[in-house]
Amino acid sequence: MTDARHIEAQIYERLSKVIDPELGRSITDLGMIAAINAVGVTSQGDMPSYDVTVHVELTVEGCPLSQTITNQINGAIVSYPDAKLTPHIEVSSMSHDKLADLVAGLKAERKQNPFNKPGVKTRIFAIASGKGGVGKSSVSANLAATFAALGYDTAAIDADIYGFSLPKLFGVHTQPTNLNGMLMPVTAWGVKLISIGMFAGADRAILWRGPRLQRSLEQFLSDVWWGDPDVLLLDLAPGTGDMAISVAQALPNAELVVVTTPQPSASDVAVRSGLVALQVPMKVRGVVENMSWYEHKGERLEIFGAGGGRRVSDQLTETLGYDVSLLAQLPLDPDLREVGESGRPAVLNEDGALRSDALGRTFRELAEGLLRSE
Repeated sequence: MTDARHIEAQIYERLSKVIDPELGRSITDLGMIAAINAVGVTSQGDMPSYDVTVHVELTVEGCPLSQTITNQINGAIVSYPDAKLTPHIEVSSMSHDKLADLVAGLKAERKQNPFNKPGVKTRIFAIASGKGGVGKSSVSANLAATFAALGYDTAAIDADIYGFSLPKLFGVHTQPTNLNGMLMPVTAWGVKLISIGMFAGADRAILWRGPRLQRSLEQFLSDVWWGDPDVLLLDLAPGTGDMAISVAQALPNAELVVVTTPQPSASDVAVRSGLVALQVPMKVRGVVENMSWYEHKGERLEIFGAGGGRRVSDQLTETLGYDVSLLAQLPLDPDLREVGESGRPAVLNEDGALRSDALGRTFRELAEGLLRSE
């Protein structure tokens, strides 16, 4: 006959499959399960019955994802096949010393920027443009959302320190959780995000240069618990300034994606952003032409002219000595602005699934194309 101690051991084993959504580790590995107590009760029918009390210690008081963790624990208990279990979850917070030991252990595993170590699996794409106003951040947000919707563990850094916009595009109004000096990125639409805008507020100007600017990127990389994402996107500031150089130095394995619009005034400066690769160890993966046309009554109107993306692609291919493809041409679509400004990447439906129309297919092809090794 199944006894209480066996039930407790079995439940602990089942809880080892419950993953903390912020840290990406098992709640048992993280020491969040302080105790499990099973007490037999009067059975109904042939199946033995137990009240199971689980004492859970969260990493921080008022953890925003505590309900998610509690729901997963409940699910692991009630789905136990060999007995009827009634769960009782008691939630508290870790002691200061226990939390300090946990964070110290996590930091010791990482020690430094986790993305430039040998053998790292994360594909890193830095989204750049020669000038502002070409929709670079919109492309970044929708591309990140596409990767997440396709099932990839996706992270994004808003590296446009002066003109941060990813929090608004993802509808983020909260700050990252501070776990004893280690930050948990905010997750929205399946994407783990960090931005200086989460700390400064969208109405405050940031006037950083040189070392302080570089340090902001280092903190985003080293002081944030990213786990092991499949994809990391960086939304760079326009131009070829300090942040582009900092990214290249901190992430030499990053691949540059250049965003332009069709007109020569945009494509000419877009070439310059791609030529950063001549000065730093960063490969230019390809070009995305945004606002290529506007669909009106079945006719494609080339409001900003034509050929800019191809010009950038051809010039970079010739100068850099390897193929820099025109990866995608995106329409001038009011949805990209209107839906995006509402806090949902326009490439997603309201339920978070990838749109099945032409826009969704284009971003799917762009994402899948970027992940193909060359």
